[in-house]
Amino acid sequence: MQRLLLDTHVFLWCLTDAARLSASARAAITDATNDVCVSAVTGWEIAVKRAKGQLIAPDNLGAMIEERGFTHLPLTFHHAEQAGMLPIHHRDPFDRFLVAQAQAEGLTLVTKDARIPQYGIRTMPA
Repeated sequence: MQRLLLDTHVFLWCLTDAARLSASARAAITDATNDVCVSAVTGWEIAVKRAKGQLIAPDNLGAMIEERGFTHLPLTFHHAEQAGMLPIHHRDPFDRFLVAQAQAEGLTLVTKDARIPQYGIRTMPA
């Protein structure tokens, strides 16, 4: 069993364009024995980018997480503190929160972002 955390773009690909995922990422995400998490940070990032007109995404994302059998991962105070202590390999606050959550919860972050592995967390290429 693997415990995965989906980067925001990976979550959106799962919903709209699964063919963009690598075969190994798609297999891991659809494997019912794996725990696939979607962070509250992802919901926040999508809402912010949607409000700025930078992104089009479905409105019922919370329901879609449940329909796919994914796990909601809340943002905690500990995650916020951890994000604030990270070195500045990445300036995107959403990605920094996802890295902190992956560290704190022992998750493998599924991402295409080449800067994320600099944090020394487990990653899976999207």
